[in-house]
Amino acid sequence: MAATSSPVPDLHRNRLPTLFEVLSRRTMAPVDLFSFYIYMRDQQKSVDYLDFWLDVSQHLSLCRHYVRRLHRSVIEDTPELEKETSKRSSAVLDNAGEGPSGEKATTTPDQRLSAFLRSDQGSRQHSPQNSHGSNKSTQSTPGMERPRPSFMTADSNSPANESSPGQDSSGPDNVPKREDLRASAEKILYTYLLPGSEREIIIPQGILNDVQEAIEGPAQRSDPELFDAAKDYVFQAMERDAFPGFLNSKALGNLVPPSMMLRLIVGLLAMFGGFWAAFILIFLNKPRHIRCWLILPFTIGTYALTSQQYMLDPILVFAGLSEYTFMSFARIREPYVKKLLRSRALMALGLFILIDTATCALFIFVPGKRL
Repeated sequence: MAATSSPVPDLHRNRLPTLFEVLSRRTMAPVDLFSFYIYMRDQQKSVDYLDFWLDVSQHLSLCRHYVRRLHRSVIEDTPELEKETSKRSSAVLDNAGEGPSGEKATTTPDQRLSAFLRSDQGSRQHSPQNSHGSNKSTQSTPGMERPRPSFMTADSNSPANESSPGQDSSGPDNVPKREDLRASAEKILYTYLLPGSEREIIIPQGILNDVQEAIEGPAQRSDPELFDAAKDYVFQAMERDAFPGFLNSKALGNLVPPSMMLRLIVGLLAMFGGFWAAFILIFLNKPRHIRCWLILPFTIGTYALTSQQYMLDPILVFAGLSEYTFMSFARIREPYVKKLLRSRALMALGLFILIDTATCALFIFVPGKRL
C-alpha cells in the first residue's frame, strides 16, 4: 500500500479545535482523540456513537486499501503492449482511492471511490468467473474468489471477529479482499444500527432503512458512501451534544468529575473545621499566635472549593498536567489550551488568595471574648 502521511497537529492554531480536527487526530492533549474517547466513555456515556464513527472511517480506509491493491495488480498483470491501453482504467482506480487527477473533478474522492466499488461489484456479478484475460490475473486480482460466509454467519468465537474485517481473510501481506469489504459493512450494520444490536445507536428510521437495504438488498453494497447519511447524523449529534461539554471540561478545566466531588467534600469539611475551631478560639480568648493555626484549614478548604468551582487545579496547570481519569494525568501539549488554562489558573489563584486572606485575617485579628 502506498505510504500516506499521518495527520500533523496544528501548533499555530490560535483557537479551540473543531470536532473534525479532533477526530482527524490533528490536535494534542488534553483535546486529542484519546481524551475525547475517555470523555465520551466516562462522562457522556455515549462512546458507541464515537466508535461507530471510527469504525466507518476504518471501513473507508479498508476500501481505499482494496482499491490501491487492485490498481497495483492491474499494473503488474498488464503486458507491456497493453499498458498504454490500460492507463485510463488505472487512472480511474487511482482517482477512486487517492483523489482527483489532472482532469477537472466534479465529485469528491470518496464519491469516486464508492462509485468505482459499485461498478466493480456489478461487473464481477455479471461476468463469468474465467473471463478473457490471463490466468495470472484471476489469481492475483482481489475479489475474484468465491465469497466466504458473511459476518452474521461466521463463528462468533473465531479470531476473525476479534480483529478488523480487513485482516481475517487476507493473505500474508494483509491484502483486503472483496468479501472483507462486505464483512466490514455488515459488521457495522449488525453492531450499531439494527434494533437490539450489541451497541445500538439511535439514528432516524429512514437512514437505517436505506443502509439496511443497501447492504442486505439485491445491490449488496459495501462502498463507504452508503454510511454517509448515518455518519453525518452521528457527527452532528456529537458536535451538538457532546463536544461543547468536552471543550468546557478539557480546554477550560483540568479535573474530572470524581476529582471535583472529592475536592468539594474536602473543602466543605475543612471549612467547617476551620469555622468551628475559629469560634472556639475566639470565645476562649486565645492569643493571636495560636489562632494563626486557622490558616491551615481555611487555606485547604478555600483552595479545594475554588478548584471545584473553576474545574481546575492551578498547581496542576502550572505543572503542565491535566487529569483524564481519576488521579491519572497527561501533559498539556495543545499550545492554545495551555495558554487558556494558565490564564484561568491565574484567575482562580487570585480569587483563592483573596478569599483565604480575608477569612484568615478576620478570625485571627478579631478581638476575643471569653464566655
